Amino acid sequence: MKERLAKFLAHAGVASRRKAEVWIRLGSISVNGQIVTNVATLVDPQTDRIDVEGKRVRTKRQNYVVFNKPKGVMCTLEDPHSRNTLTQWLPPKLGRIYPVGRLDKDSTGLLLLTNDGELANRLIHPRYKISKIYLVDIDGLFKADDKKHLERGIVLEEGRTLPCKVEILVIGNKISRLRFELREGKKRQIRRMLEKLGYNVKSLQRISIGPIELGHLKEGKWRILQPREITELKKLTGLGISVTIREK
Repeated sequence: MKERLAKFLAHAGVASRRKAEVWIRLGSISVNGQIVTNVATLVDPQTDRIDVEGKRVRTKRQNYVVFNKPKGVMCTLEDPHSRNTLTQWLPPKLGRIYPVGRLDKDSTGLLLLTNDGELANRLIHPRYKISKIYLVDIDGLFKADDKKHLERGIVLEEGRTLPCKVEILVIGNKISRLRFELREGKKRQIRRMLEKLGYNVKSLQRISIGPIELGHLKEGKWRILQPREITELKKLTGLGISVTIREK
């Protein structure tokens, strides 16, 4: 299947799509031995040879990983302030994989990481409304009437949140526990929604993204997704491609 040259280079981890387009215009890319300068050039990664400044670009093996993020870990691969990042928890053998969406530093739980840019983009795109489930502990007594406010949507700086589902698991004088199901991913959304209603979040854990569940994966541990899980994610996002992963 053909795709834009810049998109192929981005998915191959050579450069961002924007940077790849600059390289194309500068004549740094050749396809089957011919220099191309048109950013709309289409290539077939299975049959075409693509070179960047004379060096062949090979498609890299796609990795799909679930990680149970501990509290205090930044959802980034690098940090200029030398804070705790994902790189310190994931082995080099996984290659350069990127988080699909984010969890803030103080949140824990399920994080997907992959070098499959197309799938990652679809999983976080609002169009696909992928379900994400969270367990949230708040300080103090939760007022049952506030459940309706949360489910209808809360007005934040960037607009009203989409309708969501909220289940009250525990109501206590010191701690109440809620289960949220969201289909969007605004920055620190649940924390900000609850803050608007006067609640302080004590802990927040994501337990699923679409069909992928955290299950019994221990905090700080990771695992490779099973082929059937990857297939389910692709079908959910309209890719609909079966995949086979070969373990080394």
